[in-house]
Amino acid sequence: MESERGWKFTQCFGDKADLEDVTEADIISTVEFDHTGDYLATGDKGGRVVLFERSDNKQGCEYKFYTEFQSHEPEFDYLKSLEIEEKINRIKWLKPNNNSLYMLTTNDKTIKLWKVCEKALKLVTENNLLDGDRAPPPDISHLRLPKLVPHENIIAAIPRKIYANAHAYHINSISVNSDQETYLSADDLRINLWNLGINNQSFNIVDIKPANMEDLTEVITAAEFHPSSCNYFMYSSSKGTIKLCDMRDSALCDQHAKQFEEPEDPASKNFFSEIISSVSDVRFSSDGRYILSRDYLTLRLWDINMEKQPVRTISVHDYLKPKLCDLYENDCIFDKFECNISGDGKHAMTGSYNNYFSIYDLEDSANDVMLQADKNAFRAKRVQGPNGSKSKFGIPRNGRSGLRKEDIDPEAIDYNRKILHSSWHPRESTLAVAATNNLFIFTD
Repeated sequence: MESERGWKFTQCFGDKADLEDVTEADIISTVEFDHTGDYLATGDKGGRVVLFERSDNKQGCEYKFYTEFQSHEPEFDYLKSLEIEEKINRIKWLKPNNNSLYMLTTNDKTIKLWKVCEKALKLVTENNLLDGDRAPPPDISHLRLPKLVPHENIIAAIPRKIYANAHAYHINSISVNSDQETYLSADDLRINLWNLGINNQSFNIVDIKPANMEDLTEVITAAEFHPSSCNYFMYSSSKGTIKLCDMRDSALCDQHAKQFEEPEDPASKNFFSEIISSVSDVRFSSDGRYILSRDYLTLRLWDINMEKQPVRTISVHDYLKPKLCDLYENDCIFDKFECNISGDGKHAMTGSYNNYFSIYDLEDSANDVMLQADKNAFRAKRVQGPNGSKSKFGIPRNGRSGLRKEDIDPEAIDYNRKILHSSWHPRESTLAVAATNNLFIFTD
């Protein structure tokens, strides 16, 4: 007999205040597990990075606070009279080294390499003057050598490198190469390649800026390196295309090796078609065989060997189609939803409004589940699921049924509450989901 399994809420970090009382600086802007899943990082709009460490003394996948540091500060570009926000756009982990953690963090303009490690603080407990309370020693035989004794261990975050002044436009992506020596950074029109050890020089590998900016028709929305082949990377555009590039072809990868694009149906074309077809996020599967992409309404799974059409197209929230005009007026149509693919490549997840998010079984759509990251978790409020079973915030006890799209009323959705940022544990069925200023952990 099959054991009763399913997705369940396990933890929530963050302030319990209502949405109206949340400080802008506390809103989480990126979430990322490290390669082992033992550490989890979040960045917020206030430029802070918070790290969580896996708890060893608990059963299942649980995390505890590890450390927090200020990664970026607000700046001002005097040449362009432009404020540069401190908001953390992306965090990417490097492989740990010598018991230290390394990560790249970026705001709109500046990327930083951080080393996070444990440092022992020592105090001077013995000296000659004792802060002036005692007279100096009468002769050299009475001199005392200062003594250092261990005081406590602290977690220190040290900026090892700062990579600045390489992007004229806002950075939207960073991705570390599988060689662990280089990484790429992408803004609206260019992608640069960096060596981690050199912070004053980068190589431009993609440049789609037209000679005349009036001819601009598309921008780069996301970019990522292949997980195992260090010469491949991909980037997505606002035109709905994904381009796979091979750095062995030429120094400037303006000519792509492959292009993945679903042709538009002329019958369904409307005023919003161009906006909602813009790809907001792309991810490689861990084996590099598949590409997961997200636009405003759909999630697509592409086989890297088949460009003509996606392997699977998933409608995320088709119940919003009649509301596109309202979503355009309140700017929600420009929201950039991220997507994630599980370590085994069998499941995908992405977010929606009202703090809903969906987990899709890429092999059997009958096992798809829709959940909600809700602050009612704090109060353990129990509500009735669609199948009648009582559960926390709409997650039935068996976790399989979840919420149903058919039961969602678009008129009752709160469009200020949305799941834009999330991360999937690299080895387990564990999700970290950011909902405004709260971080939720769900496990299967």
